Amino acid sequence: MAFTPKKKKTIAARAVRAPTKSAPDEALVAPVFAAAETMADEVKNMAAPMAEAQRSFQSALEKSVAEPRAAFAKAKTTADEAASAIEVSFAAAKDGALAIQAKGFEAWRANADANFDFLRALFAARSLPDLIALETEFARKQVEAFTSQTKDLGALTQKAMADAVEPIKEQVAKSFKIAV
Repeated sequence: MAFTPKKKKTIAARAVRAPTKSAPDEALVAPVFAAAETMADEVKNMAAPMAEAQRSFQSALEKSVAEPRAAFAKAKTTADEAASAIEVSFAAAKDGALAIQAKGFEAWRANADANFDFLRALFAARSLPDLIALETEFARKQVEAFTSQTKDLGALTQKAMADAVEPIKEQVAKSFKIAV
């Protein structure tokens, strides 16, 4: 079926013609505009509670960020104090070890001197009873010296350990708020 030129004009004329507004069209559009204005007013009325909700949310968010930040700062301070206490403890342990080492060398030297003195006295002895008396006296003095040196080294070791542990003990007590 072919279109004739007359029919083509009629179709084109219909497409170009714009619809005219009639009273019934305006009656349909007016309620839509009124509803849109009402909705705009409701959105404006909702803006204040929304802004309040946003401020509340922002405040809660800032608080939730501030609390961990404060906890982190407190943990960092505690960790720094603990590290400082450990440094002090290691320094005290080093000083104690040096003192124990010095005391040990002092005891070794005293024992070596006593042994050399004993050997000189042995070579100077003239009789068997003098030799037995020298050995008995030397053994007694060595036992006394050993007992004294052991007590001194034990006391020094105990003091060094107490000095080394005290800073850590104080820090732990402070960190956990335990009464010492």
